[in-house]
Amino acid sequence: MKSIVVTGGSGKAGTAIIRELVAHGYKVMNVDIVPPREQLCHFYKADLTDMGQAVDVVRRAAGTIDRRRSPLGEADAIIHMAGIPAPGLAADNVTFHNNMMSTYNVFSAATLFGIERVVWASSETVFGLPFTRSVPVAAPLTEDHAPKPESGYALAKSMCEQMAAEMHRWNPETTFVGLRISNILEAADYAAIPSYAKDLELRRWNMWSWVDSRDVAQACRLCLEADLKGAEIFTIAAADTIMPQSNRELLAASFPGVPVSPDVGEHDSLLSIAKARRRLGFAPKHTWRTGKVPK
Repeated sequence: MKSIVVTGGSGKAGTAIIRELVAHGYKVMNVDIVPPREQLCHFYKADLTDMGQAVDVVRRAAGTIDRRRSPLGEADAIIHMAGIPAPGLAADNVTFHNNMMSTYNVFSAATLFGIERVVWASSETVFGLPFTRSVPVAAPLTEDHAPKPESGYALAKSMCEQMAAEMHRWNPETTFVGLRISNILEAADYAAIPSYAKDLELRRWNMWSWVDSRDVAQACRLCLEADLKGAEIFTIAAADTIMPQSNRELLAASFPGVPVSPDVGEHDSLLSIAKARRRLGFAPKHTWRTGKVPK
């Protein structure tokens, strides 16, 4: 797979993904409602909540109109990052509608034009974030734990995971790979991280998890290259938590009574990335700590 459409390519994750793909020899087209700050590849403006525009984008990328005029020749895959990126940025119903419809439209267009693979942004929030109404069922949380969406944003992501499974059932030739991405930070955000140590509750909402945008980009590229079929879900987080305190300290203070796996290391992510490591070869390269990334 060497020709890729990245939706939401002007955003934080999308920019990192495009940079990663271009560095690895991919042809890329950025589809977004706003132009990018940095022109890394061909840009196409479209509102993907509109079915007609979504179909037009994918039809062009697939080379159905005129392969010679397509910036990609013929797209192999879509990385779908477009949408309102977090809860609380718009009214819940607006966020739900935007993210559900844009994803439905992209998934539908992908199957209509025979796109081989769709890699798309689900979210850590499907686990039940923020953990206020109920506590985590275990630590670390894995993809096997049942979703407990607590917002319109999380509900849309959870329903899109089911949508991917059903659309693959209808169209087995298209593989869907959903990534439950943790809170995305960039290198510029690292300076503030040590201050979080003063208040354990500040980052309790997602079990002190995070991920560098460059590792999100790595995960997306690996999803294109891995031998996958069907509709898969992977959690993508940094290898470590965002806190200097040990996991035992954090959990005892904020989530007493939550079962903890004996295999969890002192600072290992409490959103398990074991499946992504095993199936994708995902290995986070970035940590805010000094020294090597935890194994």
